[in-house]
Amino acid sequence: MQVTDVRIKLHKGENRLRGVASVAFDNAFVVHYIKIIEGERGIFIAMPSIKINSDVKKPNYNDIAHPINTETRIMIENAIIETYKEIVERARLNEEKKQAQLEEEDSSEE
Repeated sequence: MQVTDVRIKLHKGENRLRGVASVAFDNAFVVHYIKIIEGERGIFIAMPSIKINSDVKKPNYNDIAHPINTETRIMIENAIIETYKEIVERARLNEEKKQAQLEEEDSSEE
């Protein structure tokens, strides 16, 4: 089994959620809503889950889908995190380019 596609929707908010990924396997099966989270020790992923109780103070969750061996978990994590870093870097470069263009326009107006 191989990861054949990773799609990420970035999340811009105040909490630790940085994005949500969909991962395709062998161009035949996809898992949606894999969360990309900023933790104290860096980025990690959380598989899709469902809340199984309504205790607001301490809810419990069960994974809907998850890898059952370490090798597969590492393969999925690496594919998502690598794609996430590429997207974030591309967004940063685009923002720098836009900023440089704005500064250039401002200086040409003076």
